[in-house]
Amino acid sequence: MERDEIDEYVQRCQQLIESSPQMDEENTKVKLVQPFLELLGWDLYSTEVALEYTIPMASGSTHVDYSLLVGDSPVVFVEAKPVRSVLTEDEVQQLRSYMRQELDVDWGILTNGRSFEVLTKNRHRNGGEEVSVIQFDLDDLAENPGVLELLAKESIRSGKSDEVAEQVAQTNRAIRNLQENEDSVTESVAEAVENEISEVTIDLEGQAREFVQSLVSVLREQRQFVSEEPPHEPVEDEEENPDDTPDKIEPLEDRIAGTVTRQEIRGDPGARVAVFPTKESGLPFLKENEAWGFVRIGNEFDYVAMYVTGDVREVKYFAKVNDVVEPNEAELMRDPLDYRDRAKIAEGKKVIEFEPGSLCEFEDPVPYESRYPQSLQYTTLGDLRNAETTDDML
Repeated sequence: MERDEIDEYVQRCQQLIESSPQMDEENTKVKLVQPFLELLGWDLYSTEVALEYTIPMASGSTHVDYSLLVGDSPVVFVEAKPVRSVLTEDEVQQLRSYMRQELDVDWGILTNGRSFEVLTKNRHRNGGEEVSVIQFDLDDLAENPGVLELLAKESIRSGKSDEVAEQVAQTNRAIRNLQENEDSVTESVAEAVENEISEVTIDLEGQAREFVQSLVSVLREQRQFVSEEPPHEPVEDEEENPDDTPDKIEPLEDRIAGTVTRQEIRGDPGARVAVFPTKESGLPFLKENEAWGFVRIGNEFDYVAMYVTGDVREVKYFAKVNDVVEPNEAELMRDPLDYRDRAKIAEGKKVIEFEPGSLCEFEDPVPYESRYPQSLQYTTLGDLRNAETTDDML
């Protein structure tokens, strides 16, 4: 699939969601999910796509929204939810139960047209249990379209998807093991170096710990879905930024007060924390304005935590809420259209202003495991303090 096709699909879907955030399930299927399947190479007007596919169950039968077939055998189940909904663990379990009934179905996709969760049967471990291999949203596709290589029809048919999924699973296990055993690995590295070179005049343990942490970063960078196609090269006379917005902007001022550990945060453990996702390109807004926007919110909350997507995949920033205001009342350092991650200031969107001096960066950010905030989600201050991974707080 061509990069232009993916960009066009993402832009069209974002516009549809922006204009109809309360879209129901049927419209979500027709306007968002079915174009996604076509983007992956599946022909909706052939026998390779079955709608409302019947699945035999112990108590009778049920239906999955879409079954993608190779020959006469279903290989992928797709379950769609309305755009206005948030994907839940119950819905993931439902898709797992569907996949369990069909021997040849190794893949499952749960989506509301905005967010996606992909399941696969882990045949190399846990007796073929259905596991979540990746979660992503439309913004992720805009930055890393190679993720679709995992789900493309030709990858599914050729078995390449299985190879990529196993590589990602191995990398995830390596990252998790290094994070869980950072102290012991650091000690082993330091001992190995000391045994080789005897006396040293540097902080060997500190250097060893930095090495282990750098290794985790490298593994994260390697955990990408890379297409065998050559990278998209812009035509020389093609206008790369038709809207005159720079690809990357630096914060005019960094108003992060400093770094803290999560245990150093004072406050009621039951206090509500709003967790927002952001791309790295959204951080200049956060840092220079000591605020977050433009977002729709429904419930009151005391704190904000920011999960950074892309290669970072950590709950990394935290602040105490001072006020929630209309966009035209917020004192922003730039015009909204000057931000890389600008969003249409639609009716109902707000700007969350933080208490001055409260925006900080975690020394011990919460790492991604298998769940992340695809949109605004809530947790408590106690869960945020004690979480080992994002699964513990979402």
